[in-house]
Amino acid sequence: MVNGLEAQLKLLNVNTSSVRNGTITQNISLRSPIEGFVQKVEVKTGQYVEPQTELFEIVNTHHVHADLMVFEKDVYKVKKGQKVIFNLQSNSDEELSAEIYSVSKTFEDNPKALHVHAEIENKKGNLIPGMYIKGKIQVDNTITKALPESAIIKDGDRFFVFSVKKENNDWSFTPIEVLLGVKDDSWIEVKFINEIEKNSKIAYNNAYYLIAEMNKGETEHEH
Repeated sequence: MVNGLEAQLKLLNVNTSSVRNGTITQNISLRSPIEGFVQKVEVKTGQYVEPQTELFEIVNTHHVHADLMVFEKDVYKVKKGQKVIFNLQSNSDEELSAEIYSVSKTFEDNPKALHVHAEIENKKGNLIPGMYIKGKIQVDNTITKALPESAIIKDGDRFFVFSVKKENNDWSFTPIEVLLGVKDDSWIEVKFINEIEKNSKIAYNNAYYLIAEMNKGETEHEH
């Protein structure tokens, strides 16, 4: 019976050693099982409560995680350990990263999608549970050649980029035909049809104006 009473006192965070020594307390402090902030107070001072009564709601912002919804057609691509890049709807300029630690085994009905939980790696103090986020899951990790979209121009059914060379104070631009691969935001995978020199420099932008100037020069030459 003593061991049973001791176990009950420990559940109430009462120091059983002090009780054995004769120290009896009339009040005890309720200790939250988690660290955090009080979001809701469900009781009033002096109110009688049953054991099942909810007293407070505590939110632990230290362990907030990213909760993403993945549609049915993409579920087979997602798995534990993949990286996630996301941003807050309220601050779309700042990117945060996370790693998937759990993929739900059941679908939500509306919309029909799967919950994916990710541990946030670079947490900031402004993260609050319930915030809306938008994220991208990195389902593949491949090293490849890529250029900004602004470096590529379409001419008919072909795509070109421009190599850059400087001779004395003059710059020269030469169109190089490429094949396009996977696109990620403003970056596009490029495959050179003909091998280029290892240290070749490529113009990162204004490809539209460069092709226009090239076509303009050809027209003037024909006249």
